[in-house]
Amino acid sequence: MRENAHIGRSPHSPPDLPEVMSRVARGDQEAFTILFEAVSGPVLGLVRTVLRDPAQSEEVAQEVLVEVWRTAARYQSARGSVMTWVLTLAHRRAVDRVRSEQASSDRERRMALLNRAREFDEVVEQVEHRLEREQVRRCVRGLTEVQRQSVTLAYYRGLTYREVAELLSLPLGTVKTRLRDGLIRLRDCLGVTA
Repeated sequence: MRENAHIGRSPHSPPDLPEVMSRVARGDQEAFTILFEAVSGPVLGLVRTVLRDPAQSEEVAQEVLVEVWRTAARYQSARGSVMTWVLTLAHRRAVDRVRSEQASSDRERRMALLNRAREFDEVVEQVEHRLEREQVRRCVRGLTEVQRQSVTLAYYRGLTYREVAELLSLPLGTVKTRLRDGLIRLRDCLGVTA
């Protein structure tokens, strides 16, 4: 480490972070080492409280510190302390990771629900045999796309109305209305009396 890295402070006093940040913004790697030592613990601690997973926390903390290195010139002392700026970056990055993980989990859950569609083929065959295969198909084809999806998910796949609404990204009331309208159209098409 260069001797002037510690100028103006004793070995045990905290670094002058605004001055260190100014040097980091100019690409001073030794200044970044000082900054890293000062902020890495608080960054990891904050990220861990948001993510809870140690491995992901370390990964996100590392990403934050790389971002600090790359964007140090954007720091504005008038808007807050260096520590506040760095911890704000850390919090945003951790929240982004949580949102990303949640979106990924939601996608996987939707895909699992869609994959359950293959499980209902047997049920479809039984229903079609009982109610004259071609007439049922013709009537189902006569439904609107959303009615057809709703009826298929609710009655052939066995999903609840709420699950159908989540899968189709529609309000629950809309799904109920489309299911009711679709079933009325099917009943009328099939000539079933109420």
